[in-house]
Amino acid sequence: MFEKMKRTHQCGMLTKENSGQEVTLMGWVQTRRDHGGLIFVDLRDRSGIVQVVFNPEYSREAFETAKEVKTEYVIAVNGKVYERPKESINPKIKTGEIEVFADKLEILNPAKTPPFPIEDDIKVDESLRLKYRYLDLRRPSMLRNITFRHKVSKAIRDFLDENGFIEVETPMLTRSTPEGARDFLVPSRLNPGTFYALPQSPQLFKQILMVAGIERYYQITRCFRDEDLRADRQPEFTQLDIEMSFVDVEDVISLNERLMKYVVEKTMGISLEIPFKRITYKDAMEIYGTDKPDTRFGLEMVDVTDIASKSDFRVFSDAAESGGKVKGINIKNSAELFSRRQIDELVEKAKEFGAKGLAWIIYSGEGIKSPIAKFFSDELLNELLKRMNAQPGDLLVFVADTDPKLVLTSMGQLRLHLGKQLNLIDENSLNFLWVVEFPLLEWDEEENRFVAMHHPFTSPMDEDLDLLEREPSRVRAKAYDLVLNGTEVGGGSIRIHRTDLQERMFKVLGFTKERAWENFGFLLRAFEYGTPPHGGIAYGLDRLVMLLLGLNSIRDCIAFPKTQNAACLMTEAPAPVESRQLKELHIQIAN
Repeated sequence: MFEKMKRTHQCGMLTKENSGQEVTLMGWVQTRRDHGGLIFVDLRDRSGIVQVVFNPEYSREAFETAKEVKTEYVIAVNGKVYERPKESINPKIKTGEIEVFADKLEILNPAKTPPFPIEDDIKVDESLRLKYRYLDLRRPSMLRNITFRHKVSKAIRDFLDENGFIEVETPMLTRSTPEGARDFLVPSRLNPGTFYALPQSPQLFKQILMVAGIERYYQITRCFRDEDLRADRQPEFTQLDIEMSFVDVEDVISLNERLMKYVVEKTMGISLEIPFKRITYKDAMEIYGTDKPDTRFGLEMVDVTDIASKSDFRVFSDAAESGGKVKGINIKNSAELFSRRQIDELVEKAKEFGAKGLAWIIYSGEGIKSPIAKFFSDELLNELLKRMNAQPGDLLVFVADTDPKLVLTSMGQLRLHLGKQLNLIDENSLNFLWVVEFPLLEWDEEENRFVAMHHPFTSPMDEDLDLLEREPSRVRAKAYDLVLNGTEVGGGSIRIHRTDLQERMFKVLGFTKERAWENFGFLLRAFEYGTPPHGGIAYGLDRLVMLLLGLNSIRDCIAFPKTQNAACLMTEAPAPVESRQLKELHIQIAN
């Protein structure tokens, strides 16, 4: 029978224009309602839902078969489209003005009762959804997420194609190199005792492509990092990789602003204003306490170290005199919103974020209320209030410590907490921001050496080159991150393209010349054959889609994600393998 019924329309595409037409639909049974003399089935496919009516006077055979139908059965229906009576119109669905009277019905496949309803807003544990992911993906919201992701990828490809980029695939089996996250390793059967690494990114290959004269490359590719997971991180993820020759920082930033504008307009119908705002890494840390600031709300940090150093409050003065910092935040018009108990809770929250405490001042119409006010002269207190731009009704909070970084990060987290607690964040806005002028290097206490803040192939700023060996901590990078609503969505840099500078960089990182050539010889060798200046950027596509959709987890925009333990509950991977396979790979499992 199935061969005789050929699908003519999608369920969700039928309108009043189809009235009187004979159609054949195929899909899943969303619901079945038996009203005695009539049976109503909501039939669902990828496009949406349509109501199908089974009337014994119209077709006794189809009516009798419909009695057997249950939720999630896959069926084929042939019938005629009719407009619904006005009192029966359902404005909640696109097809609410019509219904299909069934003439024929075939059950293509029965179905077990699903472990959870195939609908949105279900109260079910995520692990159950991931175990039955093929059912979870049938839900309208998940289908919308996956469809939106497709549209984002298509818009990216369209824009880059129009701007002269070529999509080039790079290897999945490559060489393990240092200076990155932990690799996923793949043993080689043909070369016993050796291993491939799954790529953490196509970084070296895209630079090689610039040496090869491709000039404008991109790739939407899979990347792998064996690291601890969180809501916006997966062991395997999708990256949009872009590299360009004969460019500087401004060229890369300009192109990517136009790319984001194009993608958002094509997928969401929202017009972004470009250029995006920019902030230096130093200012981002000093004002927001993070290199990925959320600037949708205020509560900027203010440095009061110099004022604090003149007070008799030892927590402040000791921090200032020891090279630390004292930072404050003015929570405007909030003095009456915080009771003493709530202020104490805020103090405990600051401690959770790493601060040793939280000093506070309430500035009301009656004056100052604070346990630290007695340690300030009237003149010094007025200077502090002026620096904090304080007005009656404000609550001022402060963190002090001998470790400047601790002050910045703890206050940065407290700022985000306050933004959410006080509902200061516009969840409907898309706030793009460039963070520029990152440090090239950072000191690693565990390894007792400098490491690359981004990666070893990032170019130093020209005016800082003389500092590379003398004062590495002061060297700035030609690096840039694109931040969306307080989350990094992309990062890149202008690359080193000369062998001599790359060797200097490796030396500062603690590599001997021999080790540098052993690990990266193919890149250094390529640089000797005429390499153009080049740079690029890489986006976390999963993360970008998550933010554009306003989701809380990237797992909801990935078809088959892993759990926080890097497991696939549906396929039960990872799993043991047969001893024969291990023997072929010359591997033994240690007990």
